[in-house]
Amino acid sequence: MSLLLINTARLSPGIHLYPGKKKMSRDDVESHESLLDEQPNGHAKVVIDRPVFSQQKFDEGFSPGSRPQTTFRESLLKSCRKCQCSRDCFLGFLYKIFPFIGIMKDYNIRTDLTGDIVSGLTVGIMHIPQGMAYGMLTTLDPVYGLYTSFFPVIIYFFFGTSRHISIGTFAVACLMMGSAIEKGLKSPSISIIETCNNVSNSMATTNVTNQTGPLYTLECTDNSEAVKLEIAMAVTFMVGIIQLVMGLARLGFVTTYLSDPLISGFTTGAACHVFTSQIKHVFGIQTARYSGAFKLIYTYRDFFGNLPKTNAITLIASVLFMVMIYLVKEYINNNPKIKPKLKMPVPIELIAVVLGTVIAYFMDIENNFDVKIVGDIPTGLPMPTVPNFSLMPAVIGDAFALAIVVFAISVSMGKILARKEGYEIDSNQELIAYAITNVGSSFFSSVASSASLSRSLIQEHVGGVTQLTGLVSSALLLLVLLVIGPYFRSLPKCVLAAIIIVALKGMFRQFLELPKLWKLSKIDFIIWILSFLATVILDVDLGLLLGVVVAIFTIVYRVQRPYVCVLGQMPGTDIYRDVSVYKEATEIPRVKIFRFENAIFFVSVEYFKTMLFKYTCNPRHVKQDIVAAERRARKEKEKLDKITYKNDTNEIQLTVNGDQTQITELQPSTDVPDIGFDTIILDCSTWSFIDSMGVKALTSIVNDFREISVKIHLAYCKAGIREMLEKTGFFVCLDRDNLFVTVHDAVLHAQLQSRNVAQDSDSDSPIDGAPGSTEIVQRSASNGSQSDVRS
Repeated sequence: MSLLLINTARLSPGIHLYPGKKKMSRDDVESHESLLDEQPNGHAKVVIDRPVFSQQKFDEGFSPGSRPQTTFRESLLKSCRKCQCSRDCFLGFLYKIFPFIGIMKDYNIRTDLTGDIVSGLTVGIMHIPQGMAYGMLTTLDPVYGLYTSFFPVIIYFFFGTSRHISIGTFAVACLMMGSAIEKGLKSPSISIIETCNNVSNSMATTNVTNQTGPLYTLECTDNSEAVKLEIAMAVTFMVGIIQLVMGLARLGFVTTYLSDPLISGFTTGAACHVFTSQIKHVFGIQTARYSGAFKLIYTYRDFFGNLPKTNAITLIASVLFMVMIYLVKEYINNNPKIKPKLKMPVPIELIAVVLGTVIAYFMDIENNFDVKIVGDIPTGLPMPTVPNFSLMPAVIGDAFALAIVVFAISVSMGKILARKEGYEIDSNQELIAYAITNVGSSFFSSVASSASLSRSLIQEHVGGVTQLTGLVSSALLLLVLLVIGPYFRSLPKCVLAAIIIVALKGMFRQFLELPKLWKLSKIDFIIWILSFLATVILDVDLGLLLGVVVAIFTIVYRVQRPYVCVLGQMPGTDIYRDVSVYKEATEIPRVKIFRFENAIFFVSVEYFKTMLFKYTCNPRHVKQDIVAAERRARKEKEKLDKITYKNDTNEIQLTVNGDQTQITELQPSTDVPDIGFDTIILDCSTWSFIDSMGVKALTSIVNDFREISVKIHLAYCKAGIREMLEKTGFFVCLDRDNLFVTVHDAVLHAQLQSRNVAQDSDSDSPIDGAPGSTEIVQRSASNGSQSDVRS
């Protein structure tokens, strides 16, 4: 540990000014170098001997240059020079657009292939139950969740830069898609067409005619499922277009405005919506679907109203499967003692799906116990269809919110895994990858995809090395879609609901972060709570919007009202610290050192002036006090009997009070009420920039304090701030000699000025008892004698 001792805490022979010096010679530089001496106790002592530097004298001594600045034309030319028709340039562009080429180029089959295959099979097994379960969240058939687990994974393989995220279905994304579909169905441009047909059930004999013939019943169907699919594909296409525009505009940084507390509160609130959407399947009852604000309140109103209609078999099956899945996940897959010994996690979700399907098939629970099942799952891959472009204006709002959420969650997960594995991802390329993935998927009946937190962590933990894992999992999904899919027809929906609800455990555990967040930052706590409440009470998209607004408001609040303090000197050093934090820091007599920890611009300029006046004084109020004092003095003079005349030098006032006669030499009173300081030093080290309004405010402050004889010094001004002061003509009101390199330089300069003023005052004092200009001579007229009293 080093102890820094500076011998420049007070004025000493080693600290002096170089008036009029234009350049520092080599001998001057060498004679003022710091000396580092080793002390017997092992500490280090630094002795500095240098002049007090104003910014102007410092620049004269060390010849600074100008800051490097690039114009738009230079940036454009530099970008154009990069576009060269060469093989290397083309390959670089190709590797950037198709990152998988560079990754596969360095692929080691011997060491990497085994891990990718095992990881791909593991993730593929997870895709099957999660794809079907999360597919229900979109209000579409579960098979569309399987499509989303297949097509986007293949497309992302070619364009993505993350090697470990698992693209496909995700609870929050699917929930937002379902909300968008519900809103789309209520759009005036959407029409649901219902068709009714007579259907022959069986041969029957009528009692009236005693004839045997077919019995017809009227069955009505509508095109709501086809319309919902069209809306979903329109939303997915628009999500891709929005992400593509953002990627081309290099807007990958927008996720910085979605803070971790905001995302955490938002996803926890969305988990409440996911839970609510599945609770009806657990109890086997029906509820109406709502959208917009207070949808959860309306849903639970219907839920508790229909609770007496609970299907007992459905409820029992749901509870049993939830307990089974939770126990295996918690005490086997996540057990710190067992987990390292497992080659791969126990695929309990797939086991639950297979077990539920087999039991439901042999017990025929659909007909015997009225348990809702998945139903027919088509075999094969969907035919490519063009999205309905006429629906896109109606869904652009939901698509924008979904695009931002999907990108934020996926990139955050990708960065976490990339940092853990020692590589980097390109946020802008990720935007383009997600865009192409969603645009391409919209032609194959796949909803907007996102990275799954649970699958991504499993993919990395099992040993996945590259995104080749996605191709392996897609091969398994292809087998399901082509061959195995129809066998899941009898799968109860309550099993899928149980899988979803247990998977929400991780999101609900985010509530445990609140006590720690409260201790770390009250503002982050407020962002979390408001984002959560807005998402729960309003809707998912409205909750996200309000959360972003609250986060931006807190940024504006912090920028507009930063921390301010008065600095004091640490004893025996040239270090200045906040006097409210460091008790040993002492303020310099007759000097106020003010620090404002933010830029001075139109947002913060009023707060800057308010706080400066609060910690020093308001010069306008002081000036008003001076005017009021002079007014009172004039009124008092008018009450006295005065006889005034002038001598050679001063005006003499004769005042008669009873038998006492007082003769006073008069001078105009110009004394300013003592406010405790003569100099204000502004520590500009925390100012990142200053705008024109900031310069105007600073000019006004300098002029106001000058009127009450208080000097303003600036310390630690950055080059950009000095350039702005120069451009705006600030140095017309404040001389450049009032800018100093450090706070300590400004303090020493102020002390030197005060000392010079005091010496000048002493030299003008009366000599040998001679009356000065400030003396008052009292003459006593009693008993006809005179005596002089000087004060």
